[in-house]
Amino acid sequence: MTHTSDVLVIGGGIAGIGAAARISPEASVTVLESMNAFGYHSSGRSAAIFIRNYGNKTLRALNAISEPVLLEPDGISDCSLLSPRGELLVATESEIEVLERYLDGATGIEILSADQAVDLVPILRKQKIAAAAYEPNAQDIDVDRLLQGFARIIKQNKGKIVTNAPAQKISRIKGVWQVETSVGTFEAKVLINAAGAWADEVASMARVQQVGLTPMRRSAALLPPPDDHEIMKWPLFASASEQWYAKPEGGKLMVSPADEDPVEPHDVFVDDMVLAEGLDRYEQAVSVPVTRVDKSWAGLRSFVKDRTPVVGFAPDTEGFIWLAGQGGYGIQTAPALSAYVADICLGRTSELSLETMKALNPERFI
Repeated sequence: MTHTSDVLVIGGGIAGIGAAARISPEASVTVLESMNAFGYHSSGRSAAIFIRNYGNKTLRALNAISEPVLLEPDGISDCSLLSPRGELLVATESEIEVLERYLDGATGIEILSADQAVDLVPILRKQKIAAAAYEPNAQDIDVDRLLQGFARIIKQNKGKIVTNAPAQKISRIKGVWQVETSVGTFEAKVLINAAGAWADEVASMARVQQVGLTPMRRSAALLPPPDDHEIMKWPLFASASEQWYAKPEGGKLMVSPADEDPVEPHDVFVDDMVLAEGLDRYEQAVSVPVTRVDKSWAGLRSFVKDRTPVVGFAPDTEGFIWLAGQGGYGIQTAPALSAYVADICLGRTSELSLETMKALNPERFI
């Protein structure tokens, strides 16, 4: 049986679900997700924090547009999707230049002394801190409410989210995209590639030029809270050069080695050696040893060479929209990018600057 809609989205992560939600009031849309639930891969394994100054110039512009939506998510949720957290960056002597580069062009960041940094996170080794910076407005994101809110909009507008539907064959016949899956064949004039780590594979199936996407593993572990500390009041704290980061999570401490190991796209798992090495780097910065790991997991962050998302119509094929390469910024940029994809899909004017749209454009790979 063939199912027809105006727009097909391959990928049920935050990118695909968000784009479909913003398109659905004006066009029929179907999301195809290969797993048995949407938001399964990277979207369900993120650090779940909004950091206004995280990423390059283009990403910071997207963050700025996303923040008001996350604060007042009209139609997505009845209350803010953000809650106070803060982010503390600490630098050793060898990391000072890295921290200075991060601060270049940043807004809303306070420079702290080592004593002030330890006041915020008492387990930090003061003697290791050569410089520190604090972004008080970094906030936790309720990722599940964001995903469910987008999904609810799709369903309210009669859109469909089809799970257990990996694309097996993609064809373009007389100006219409046709995607064959194990649960049926789906067709539409516009195909949005929001397949995350698999986006280049989807492009190949559709005979569209790849963009050089590299999936990278990012691991994390939940540790018991340090004794005699109220950790839920702590900010996210991290090494300035992203050698590790830590964040209070459900009464425990989530610690990541901030690894970026290139891997093939798959349901990724933790490399025990990589995790152990990262936890050792974290231990060198704090006064509390790691005695137990309660849980560990891994996700994929996918980047292209310039570490900027790839969003826009493919220059070599009609009706094919890229929505890929978000790296570790996918959740916090989802409001901005979902609106942008809806705008270009429906022929509307976007609020993004020409500079930002040019930076996102897939044409840069030709």
